[in-house]
Amino acid sequence: MAADVHAAAQFYATARGAVTARLLRERLGGIWPDLTGQSVLGLGYPVPYLRLWREQAQRCVAVIPAQLGAARWPAGAPNLTCTAEEDALPFPDLSFDRILLVHGLEAADNARRLLREVWRVLKDDGRLLIVAPNRSGPWAYLESTPFGHGQPYSSGQLGRLLAGALFRVERRDTALHLPPSRRRLVLRGAMLLERSGRRLAPGLAGVTITEAVKDVYAAMPLRAAGRRRLVLAEAA
Repeated sequence: MAADVHAAAQFYATARGAVTARLLRERLGGIWPDLTGQSVLGLGYPVPYLRLWREQAQRCVAVIPAQLGAARWPAGAPNLTCTAEEDALPFPDLSFDRILLVHGLEAADNARRLLREVWRVLKDDGRLLIVAPNRSGPWAYLESTPFGHGQPYSSGQLGRLLAGALFRVERRDTALHLPPSRRRLVLRGAMLLERSGRRLAPGLAGVTITEAVKDVYAAMPLRAAGRRRLVLAEAA
């Protein structure tokens, strides 16, 4: 999953990281504006984004790869962070209404196995939201950000990966249209640059955002065809 949880935490503690989180939270909050009473799971390094729903959700859990340690919630928050293997989540089947996967898919040891585990713990009417580096965007090639590690994806590649894991894409979006710069001028004008980049160069977004649901009908086995009895007549 995430290449280095400590590096990700350090990134989000910077001015550039704070701007990045704010821009992404705006897009994610527009897709899932209200998760009151729902069970939410974040995979990868989701802590900067789960705060959107922390006060709404009945349960909000962040899972970070076991070999990288855990990131703490702010003091007093009634939620949980834990560590686990990406293909062996410590939850029963059908546990969560919503799953957010950020800083996870691109660095997974086995993306298909990860998505099958996500399928297992997601409720049949639940929704999955994936934030992944955009193969065509500059953020995917800058190693000073968490988006510059692992395998970037185009929207088509991600759609085919999800279809192979029995998910159906419901919605696509993009974010981080501003340059991945540390310059104060860029950070101060982040909202304007984001809107301009979204309008003028949508294909150069830093990340793709994909919402998917279980493709339950694709997972249903076909009904076995009835056997026909073949009668052979002897020749006279």
